[in-house]
Amino acid sequence: MTVKIEESWRKVLQPQFDSAYFELLTDFVRRAYQSNVIYPPAGKIFEAFNRTPFDKVKVVIIGQDPYHGPNQAHGLCFSVQPGVMVPPSLVNIYKELSEEYKMNYLVRNGDLTHWANQGVLLLNATLTVEAGHAGSHQGKGWETFTDAAIAALSEQREHLVFLLWGSYAQAKGRIIDRSKHLVLEAPHPSPLSAYRGFIGCGHFMRANQYLTETGQEPIIW
Repeated sequence: MTVKIEESWRKVLQPQFDSAYFELLTDFVRRAYQSNVIYPPAGKIFEAFNRTPFDKVKVVIIGQDPYHGPNQAHGLCFSVQPGVMVPPSLVNIYKELSEEYKMNYLVRNGDLTHWANQGVLLLNATLTVEAGHAGSHQGKGWETFTDAAIAALSEQREHLVFLLWGSYAQAKGRIIDRSKHLVLEAPHPSPLSAYRGFIGCGHFMRANQYLTETGQEPIIW
C-alpha cells in the first residue's frame, strides 16, 4: 500500500499501511471521495504528519473529526484556513491563550500551521469526514491508525506533552506512558464545556515550562 506521507512517519506506520484494515479503510475513503464531498481535500488528509515529522514532535493535541463545513478543514485539528471564520472551539483556545500570555490572540485567523511547523502534532482521531455529517467516517479504521501513531510516539519518543481536551481525547490518551511524557487534561474547549475548566487550565504555559525543563525549545503560540 503506497501512501503519500512524510518519510519518518512512513517508517513508523508502515505496519499499518500493510495491514488488512488499512486496505479496507483506503477503499472506503477512495469511494467516498468519488461519490460525495469529503473534507479535508484529499491532498491534505495526512497534513498533520507531513507538517510535523515523527522526530520533530514536541506537543500532541488530539481532536476528534475534521470540520465538515466548506473550506474549513485542511488536515490539522482545530485549525481552519485563512479567511474562514474562526470556529467556536478555537475562539475559546485563543481566549485561554489570551489569559495566559496577556495578549489578544482573538485578532488572529484560525490557521494553526505555524504551530505544526514548530512541532505541535494537530491530530484528529478520524482524518476524513463527509460534508455536513459530523462523525460520518468514524468506525471505519482511522481510529486504529491514529491510535498506532499515538502509541509509537509514546513508546519511541521521550518528554512529549500531550494535551487531552474532553473525554474523547482523554480516552484516546490512555495508551500514553505517563512516566515518560507530560499529559495535561481539561474539558473540551467547545462552548458547551469551555467554562467548566478549559478556560483557566494554563496548559500552554505548562507545556512550554516542561519543554524548557527537558532541554527543548518552547512553542511560540
